[in-house]
Amino acid sequence: MGLQILVSYICVLGIFWPGVAHSRRYQPTWKSLDSRPLPPWYDESKFGIFIHWGVFSVPSFGSEWFWWNWEGVHRPEYVNFMKENYPEGFKYSQFAPAFTAEFFDPDQWAKVIQKSGARYVVLTTKHHEGFTNWGSSVSWNWNSIDTGPHRDLVGDLAVAVRKWNLHYGVYHSLFEWFNPLYLYDKKNKFKTQTFVVDKTLPELYDLVMRYKPDIIWSDGDWEAPDSYWNSTGFLAWLYNDSPVKDTVVTNDRWGAGCSCKHGGFFNCADKYSPGKLQNHKWEMCTSIDRRSWGYRRNMHLSEVMDLPSIISTLLTTVSYGGNLLLNIGPTKDGTIPVIFQERLEGLGQWLSVNGEAIYASKPWRVQKENSTAVWYTSKGSSIYAMFIKWPTDNTLKLESPISSSSTKVTMLGIPTPLKWKASSPKGILVFLSSVSMFALPSEDGWTVKLEGVS
Repeated sequence: MGLQILVSYICVLGIFWPGVAHSRRYQPTWKSLDSRPLPPWYDESKFGIFIHWGVFSVPSFGSEWFWWNWEGVHRPEYVNFMKENYPEGFKYSQFAPAFTAEFFDPDQWAKVIQKSGARYVVLTTKHHEGFTNWGSSVSWNWNSIDTGPHRDLVGDLAVAVRKWNLHYGVYHSLFEWFNPLYLYDKKNKFKTQTFVVDKTLPELYDLVMRYKPDIIWSDGDWEAPDSYWNSTGFLAWLYNDSPVKDTVVTNDRWGAGCSCKHGGFFNCADKYSPGKLQNHKWEMCTSIDRRSWGYRRNMHLSEVMDLPSIISTLLTTVSYGGNLLLNIGPTKDGTIPVIFQERLEGLGQWLSVNGEAIYASKPWRVQKENSTAVWYTSKGSSIYAMFIKWPTDNTLKLESPISSSSTKVTMLGIPTPLKWKASSPKGILVFLSSVSMFALPSEDGWTVKLEGVS
């Protein structure tokens, strides 16, 4: 029996082999698994890059759900696109050879990601179309080794990003829209697990053993319960005996009803932003292209997030205790569109000045002052007040901090202390008139550091 199949059956049966264990072993129950502390590196990182890349990057029309929209629900705009641009009888699988990635330079990608200020990256290893960006032995020839790029995209990027000391994560869809094995189980109301045993679990184990990811970003879970996916069995192995048991983090998409309830950090839903402090670590994933996660040739500039919007999203997310996972969609030939590179570089420049208020920060007792559009974070005894609109009177009004005789106020990027005075009945007025507009450390947002306040 092959190793992957053996591992799958062991997982389904809920049996675990011995290995180097933690001081405690996690049982294949949500009560036990949810008690696992989140490895600290994830919360400290605050910001990561999401990459949606696959065969859907070839038609590059509409969204990464192209195949489903075309042949699953027959949306007119997708059906008409195919009629107008491809011959009758054209199959989705015929897009795969054009997924060439001939310009894919993983070192250049890693450099772009590093310059963005991100501390981790999550690559789609397999989206709902089922095409794997590595040589999965259970994918038949529907993978990047046997067709298209003829290279291990997952492995090549893993090597490159780790040169920059970035954490590497893998996105993996549990289900596949049109896989006959999945459709068989679905027809049986998920009482059979043919697809899970023969496809999903072998791929998950292979990804862990081959690439040793720091994040497993699961998706495509919502049609079936976690018992069908045997999620608790896999996660117990991952946390107890896998080579990444002490460092790996996972999300919450492990079966219908799991989102925002079970798992490592919570995604809850795409573009989730609770707007208040949470008692569980969470992540907001969003895309620079507001309308799609995958690359679209019909993308318009007005549909692309501008830099101030990205920065304000980051501030909102981090101030409420979350991480931001910002998505880009590369082209079929392996290039990151210049507009995405420009946005990422701009964010990186902002973080090079203001990152002290972001990385390894903690939420403060006040997260945001809506009336003044100021976001707060804290680190030790320091409080950071961040704003993206320069006050017209050059006076920054902070309503929440309480000053003391030892209060010191500075702006990140400018060493000279700023003048201030206490406001009645509480708060601080920070005078910015001494800051030359020509000496501003950034153009799209600023951070005032407060020491000696309560």
